[in-house]
Amino acid sequence: MRGAISHKFLLAIMFSLVFIVFVPAPPAAVACSCVEPGTVEDELARSEAAFAGNVLEVKQHKSLNGYMTKSILFEVSESWKGVDESQVIIRTGQGGGDCGYNFQEGIDYLVYANSSSMYGDGEDLVSIICSRTTTLANAQEDLAILGQGDAPQKHVNLEGELDGMNVYVWALAIVLLGIIGFWIRRRFMVSKKR
Repeated sequence: MRGAISHKFLLAIMFSLVFIVFVPAPPAAVACSCVEPGTVEDELARSEAAFAGNVLEVKQHKSLNGYMTKSILFEVSESWKGVDESQVIIRTGQGGGDCGYNFQEGIDYLVYANSSSMYGDGEDLVSIICSRTTTLANAQEDLAILGQGDAPQKHVNLEGELDGMNVYVWALAIVLLGIIGFWIRRRFMVSKKR
């Protein structure tokens, strides 16, 4: 009887751990509130990166805290600050209440971005609707003030990088499940010998 109780107890612990690891808490309600973007000069000064580029790919991701975010791969045509490679990946939210910008594949944008962990587990370049980021077709005022940007200095190919952004989470989950399974099996074998 004692072995059966401990076996049920271990199963309950295992299911609880699996639930905690794989079922995220519902995201907290957030609302995006922006002040009017500053001048082009102010935006350039406060941004870590400012570049023009074409969106090659938009990929949605679910973060550990349950939020949906997007990673956007750009082919950079000009840079005014912080980007010297031919391709760059930035992060943003889904849009609406989370301040995410709605980037579309195949469209050219003028992007102002900063390093932030707002949409991920680490520091990434992030662009939001509160910045002066806009389509290149609507950026005539900014482009007139910014002048000619620099062409990318380093050629890189980041295609396929968006697919591997959650690999570490899955690897950790598999390792944890393996450890839990080994521990339960071992405890079950010990209780059978008694």
